[in-house]
Amino acid sequence: MLETKGDELLTSAYGSWPSPIDAALAAAHDGQPEWVAFVGDEVWWTEPRPAEGGRRALVRRTAAGTEESVLPAPWNVRSRVIEYGGRPWHGDVRDGVPLVVFTHFADQRLYRYEGGGEPVPLTPLSSVGGGLRWAEPRVDLARGEVWCVLEEFTGDGPGDVRRVLAAVPLDGSAAEDRAAVRELTEERHRFVTGPRLSPDGRRAAWLAWDHPRMPWDGTQLCVGEVGDDGTLHAVHTVAGGPEESVAQVEWAPDGALLYASDRSGWWNLYRDGTPLCPREEEFGGALWKLGSRWFAPLDNGLIAVVHGRGSTLLGILDPESGEVVDAAGPWTEFAATLATHGTRVVAVGASPRTAYEVVELDTCTGRARAIGARHQDAVDPAYYPEPRIRTFTGPAGREVHAHVYPPHHPGRTAPDGELPPYVIWAHGGPTSRVPLVLDLDIAYFTSRGIGVAEVDYGGSTGYGREYRERLREQWGVVDVEDCAAVALALAEEGTADPGRLAIRGGSAGGWTTAVSLTTTDVYACGTIIYPVLDLTSWATGETHDFESRYLESLVGPLAEVPARYAERSPAAHADRLTAPFLLLQGLDDVICPPAQSERFLARVQGRGVPHAFLTFEGEGHGFRRADTMVRALEAELSLYAQVFGLDVPDVPTLELRT
Repeated sequence: MLETKGDELLTSAYGSWPSPIDAALAAAHDGQPEWVAFVGDEVWWTEPRPAEGGRRALVRRTAAGTEESVLPAPWNVRSRVIEYGGRPWHGDVRDGVPLVVFTHFADQRLYRYEGGGEPVPLTPLSSVGGGLRWAEPRVDLARGEVWCVLEEFTGDGPGDVRRVLAAVPLDGSAAEDRAAVRELTEERHRFVTGPRLSPDGRRAAWLAWDHPRMPWDGTQLCVGEVGDDGTLHAVHTVAGGPEESVAQVEWAPDGALLYASDRSGWWNLYRDGTPLCPREEEFGGALWKLGSRWFAPLDNGLIAVVHGRGSTLLGILDPESGEVVDAAGPWTEFAATLATHGTRVVAVGASPRTAYEVVELDTCTGRARAIGARHQDAVDPAYYPEPRIRTFTGPAGREVHAHVYPPHHPGRTAPDGELPPYVIWAHGGPTSRVPLVLDLDIAYFTSRGIGVAEVDYGGSTGYGREYRERLREQWGVVDVEDCAAVALALAEEGTADPGRLAIRGGSAGGWTTAVSLTTTDVYACGTIIYPVLDLTSWATGETHDFESRYLESLVGPLAEVPARYAERSPAAHADRLTAPFLLLQGLDDVICPPAQSERFLARVQGRGVPHAFLTFEGEGHGFRRADTMVRALEAELSLYAQVFGLDVPDVPTLELRT
């Protein structure tokens, strides 16, 4: 029941509004379904289980239309290849029974699951460094193999690693024998994606790239012939290069090569080198996880696409006419996961009123419907935030895209003349973007009277290569300026209280938060989550291999501009920090390790800056456990309550030390 006085809203200060959205509710709904695929006629996917230690469960939609978890806890279907992982499973049907191969997070072995029995290991363990890891498995029943990406550590250092395309026997003969794993190619490149076999089985295509490039900088589309010995020969580059990013490759049913390239400045689709639908919008994205899929061909020659400028829609592209017809429905954002079967398309979509759910589109009827992980309102939707898509003006007149979520409560209003506190959210990546979808973490704040603004600062994806490259050698400058521009604009227009602005972010967003607090006086406080804090150490071995050379494009080559690394690092400027802050860190984080946070705190100690440092056992880069997320969210709200003078009686008080 809404809390009103007659027909009037009750008046109370911003930040003190009572809300049914508590931290436990937000944590229970964190995450989204991922990695959809067909197993026979059935739709399968993975989804989070925050209350079960943060594992990823494998879920199937049966012929009867019911959902069931395929594997009980503690099975965790998640890969650690390049640490961010990739597609961890694939399935087919053998003798009428689903056969699934998956990566188990705890030991990173590939397992075969068939007919409801116990999972059977297919790959061996290794005691060297990070061991053996697998991603993008593809079951090939005819060959009796699983084709996939193998990541093999050769030493104890994060850079002691090799990656190749490999074939794993389905019969389990390699479970204790590394030599039984066939390598399909020699070690040609530092990074590879999983192979895609042509319809006739005679060729395979995949993507590759090398340090110091990231996959959104430049990749190579490789094609090889499948030899009689089952390995790939005559490998050659078809597209891509140092300045061209190919984000995905697939084969059309007729054997043509389909790929998404940004050679025009936008990730558009090509068929054997010919553009299919040239537009100033994206049909691809940043390849943070191997196996991300923005398009999928159908048997009739049409192509299912996730596309857009900023937000993304699900559409069907006719390659003959170049026309795209978008699926009707409430979903305004689709993730980079697609699967097709006959005339059916399965995707994962969401909107500002619905969380991510599994969506099926029948291309014959045009009907789209949610079939899995269906959104259910956990509270009255009247408490959901009401976002506004905004474009602000940054330094030198550049555009800055953002989503603004004003305070919103169905039964409360603030006293006349009071302006609300606002928190600027800086996304991770930084080569990424924020989707415009229902997020109960945001609702946790807006329903209490605290505004949120998510900023797609320069460097974000979704707006073309030129916008993405604004951050080239400008990380710690453009991102900080753009976030500040949004914050100050909200204050100047009378939307936000200029004295009660905060900033928060995780990973690269944690970096932007920390730099903002040490180089500007815009914010009264901030929340820094598993951040990058020291560029020099991060660039010299204190992170994982995938991002170990990322800073060469974001900051510049260390050997050429060493002073810039120190000049921009928050760790070097702790003496400038005066605003209270909360620092959150997973103790198992190998991407942004705890050592950086600890060194940063050592330089802050005794300087009179109120702060708190919370660490979490068993958490890596990104929090997945319900108890962790509850503690982190409540601590963040308590920080704002103390700094902004808010009355928040239902949240434990965070102890701030100086």
